[in-house]
Amino acid sequence: MNAVTAPSALFQRIEMSFLRQGLMQHLGARLVRVEPGLCEVALPYSERVNQQQGGFHGGAMGALADIAGGYAALTVVASDAEVTTVEYKINFLAGFSEGELRAIGRVSRAGKRIIVTTAEVMHLDANGKESACALMQQTIVPVPKTY
Repeated sequence: MNAVTAPSALFQRIEMSFLRQGLMQHLGARLVRVEPGLCEVALPYSERVNQQQGGFHGGAMGALADIAGGYAALTVVASDAEVTTVEYKINFLAGFSEGELRAIGRVSRAGKRIIVTTAEVMHLDANGKESACALMQQTIVPVPKTY
């Protein structure tokens, strides 16, 4: 029998911020995994995230990648800080519909003033097959936490 473990303090800290993200809540995204320097976020297919031809909208993919990279960055700053995106560049590799997107953000370099992250967005179909969807590189800066 597998023991159910409580979420780590780091997961709880990231989740507290994630749940304040109105866009992510509206789109139906969920926090999947949090580790130092890493964050994984999932986005199920729905009419909230599709474009006119029925596939996942590029804006939804970009937002998911931005969130995953941003929360990966948040794991490496002080607990009384937040982060904000300065810029990101994304390459869309393929379009998909149905299933779910998973974005895994990773910290590439964490400095005092600038944090560089990457995010890989994968599509998971109903059978669990993974396919590359998008790649992003991002620049993040720590900011004061105001809540």
